[in-house]
Amino acid sequence: MKRILLGMSGGVDSAAAALLLRRSGCEVTGATLLLRPGEGGLREARDAARAAAVMGIPHLTLDFQQVFRREVMEVFASEYLAGRTPNPCVYCNRAVKFGAMLRYALDNGFDGVATGHYAQVREEGGRFLLYRSPTGKDQSYMLYSLTQEQLGHTLFPLSRLDKPEVRALAREAGLPVAQKPDSQDICFVEDGDYAGFLERFTGGPFPPGEFTDGAGNVLGRHQGLPRYTVGQRKGLGISFGKPMYVTALDAARNRVVLGEEGSQYRGAFTARGMNWIPFPQPEGPLRCQVKIRYRAPLAFCQVTPLPGGRARVEFDEPQRSVTPGQAAVFYQEDLVLGGGIIEEKEEALE
Repeated sequence: MKRILLGMSGGVDSAAAALLLRRSGCEVTGATLLLRPGEGGLREARDAARAAAVMGIPHLTLDFQQVFRREVMEVFASEYLAGRTPNPCVYCNRAVKFGAMLRYALDNGFDGVATGHYAQVREEGGRFLLYRSPTGKDQSYMLYSLTQEQLGHTLFPLSRLDKPEVRALAREAGLPVAQKPDSQDICFVEDGDYAGFLERFTGGPFPPGEFTDGAGNVLGRHQGLPRYTVGQRKGLGISFGKPMYVTALDAARNRVVLGEEGSQYRGAFTARGMNWIPFPQPEGPLRCQVKIRYRAPLAFCQVTPLPGGRARVEFDEPQRSVTPGQAAVFYQEDLVLGGGIIEEKEEALE
């Protein structure tokens, strides 16, 4: 019988995952990760503990506030201040949920960990592979950075279920979280005000600077670099008489670069920190599809590996809002090839 430490966020997904693990014969212990001070994390732990009690499984609360601050919140802040737009869930999965929690599990006699993510892990040809979930809730994008060791000790019980099935499972089991709404915001920015969080976290405020066009001509004044992101059109705080889009954030000169319709498209970019899953490194260029944001559609491309864990990505058709700091994740059908962090934009669409 496998002993599994299940990350329980206090929501319906992880509670339903516990039900399925028990049905498969696993010995399950729930664990809520305390990631930040305040009532929010404690409330999640209480909700998870109530669900665990209904199922008759043990429940732990693990204090990972230090590692979460260091590996997620501080990275999030430093990326924003450098003019990039990070996805903190990617960092959290790699360093906390499948990093610190997995180390705790293996150090304490568990065989592995599980979460309520919607994705699939399969062992094929001596490697552990990551696949998209066939449902609309697929979250494989957020998991591309997991290593072979992490994938080899991870279970995703919800891999082939959709959300109505998950809620039905929880409801039939009488779990108090069956109808709990999904969390929408970044967990440590509960009000969705990223700039306000960053000012509090870093001791801001952020200095205003110049809006410029691609040639460096000054168009106006902005209200602080972290208030903008590549591809943004609304909320610029100034009227230009025509649609203008953020095309770049120049942190070195504290400038927000704007362009007209069409300038927000790019034909290529480079990525850093590449993590490949089916193989240690591609032998040459790959034909595949890429997601450049969690909600972005898949786009056909060619990926060419570069020295130093980097890659160059060329789209078949130019894509809008290629945003430095976001993850680029590569797929061949449902197989996740891997991914990296968008580093640099190239080749504006003329």
